[in-house]
Amino acid sequence: MIVVTGATGNIGRTLVRVLAEAGEEVTAVSRRPQAEAAAPSAVRYAQADIGNAVGMRPVLEGADALFILLGGELNSHGESPSVLLDVARGEGVERVVLLSSQINATRPEAPSHARLREFERAVRASGPDFTILRPGGFASNAFAWAESVREKRTVFAPFGDVALPVVDPADIAEVAAAALREDGHAGRTYELTGPEVISPRWQAEVISAALGEEVTFVELSREEAHLHMAQFMPEEVIGGTLDILGAPLPAEQRISRDVNSVLGRPARPFADWVARNLPAFR
Repeated sequence: MIVVTGATGNIGRTLVRVLAEAGEEVTAVSRRPQAEAAAPSAVRYAQADIGNAVGMRPVLEGADALFILLGGELNSHGESPSVLLDVARGEGVERVVLLSSQINATRPEAPSHARLREFERAVRASGPDFTILRPGGFASNAFAWAESVREKRTVFAPFGDVALPVVDPADIAEVAAAALREDGHAGRTYELTGPEVISPRWQAEVISAALGEEVTFVELSREEAHLHMAQFMPEEVIGGTLDILGAPLPAEQRISRDVNSVLGRPARPFADWVARNLPAFR
């Protein structure tokens, strides 16, 4: 049995589906579970908080593998990660896959990701069968433009011509599924990116082409972007995010082939993500 935390979110929902379709027994864990009406019978939804290791014990009972995804305030504080991993081992979990971030390789001192670095260290020390996933920026960050595209056919973003290889969350989920189900991934750290570097201006053009209507791109200053991001992002994260978006390091613009090597196919381009999520922009 495989336990998936963050199971109702951007990556977790897809991961649960992929595992169930592969015939795995899955426990989908969320602090606020939302069992879907059409959920496969092999999926059990459970309410638990990954930040409370003792409370996780009942959902980990009988599990062989665990997918760890931190969300919200768990990215900044909480009990020691080793407590959760000790509980998992005590319940028989042999395989752990952690969703981390590319930033822990490219900017290892970034204060915004200190908590994830704690989890990386704890997972590495927990036993031989672990896998760490370090994705770059998500294609789904473009959801932040959905309202302005729907209402004004306009994308507002800073650093319009700075390109990054954004990754489709569905690819992250499929790599996680492979690491949870298959041998050969133990001790590996995978850097996950898309197959192309693409700027915000280019992303707006892709959305425009998919809609069949003109979408205007308006470039924000760093200050304007900061004010906008402060509405939904912790202050301590904004500066580092803008640094990456505006002045990425060469390693942050490099296209990784890890999605290809794990899945045996190229990573999905941004246009594929847009096509699947086009209703959000109509």
